[in-house]
Amino acid sequence: MSVIKKIEDAQIAKLKGDKVIPDFKAGDTVRVHVKIKDGDKFRIQIFEGVVIARDGGNGNNATYTVRRESYGVGVERKFPLYTPAVEKIEKVRSGKVRRAKLFFLRKLSGKKARIVEDLSANAK
Repeated sequence: MSVIKKIEDAQIAKLKGDKVIPDFKAGDTVRVHVKIKDGDKFRIQIFEGVVIARDGGNGNNATYTVRRESYGVGVERKFPLYTPAVEKIEKVRSGKVRRAKLFFLRKLSGKKARIVEDLSANAK
């Protein structure tokens, strides 16, 4: 194992801590619990949407983009995979898609932006 890989694994273990990160991909619907600083206190805000992209693999700088539609306006947030700002990631449902990046969903809204549920992934 290379020196860089050892250092990266140590950093990931430190950042991850005791959090369990589910195995998710583009097309899956996830619920991300984000810590928000509200004045001098912290609160948890839930951002639920479809994962439209994953970048960086599972490395130290891996990110994922979650998109949802809020009051008719598309909202996207890009999260680092290993960040202390994300309290928990829940996989709500698996989507059956044929692309790794679902940027075409940006042009669609309503029923046209639906993703077919992958029932074989839920059986595992």
